Amino acid sequence: MLMPHPTMLRRLVEEYETLMSHPGGGDMEGSDDGTGQRVLRAQDLAYTLCVSTGTREVGRALEAARRLLAAAHDPVAARYLAPPHDSAVPG
Repeated sequence: MLMPHPTMLRRLVEEYETLMSHPGGGDMEGSDDGTGQRVLRAQDLAYTLCVSTGTREVGRALEAARRLLAAAHDPVAARYLAPPHDSAVPG
């Protein structure tokens, strides 16, 4: 399985949690206050988190993301999360 880069994963988690912490972040109806756009963005982030972590539910995706981010702070585990600097894909 491909591993998401910790920086990208951290950004996804932070943005998703920020959106969900705002009033109306989980509402499914749009309104003139931007709630509809927040809902769409939260759905996009949830989908991306699920794809990035190989899960199908956003709760499990967040759990997996947190585990991956914690492992990224462990020097031994971190080398399994990021490709080596000299790994280039032939073009």
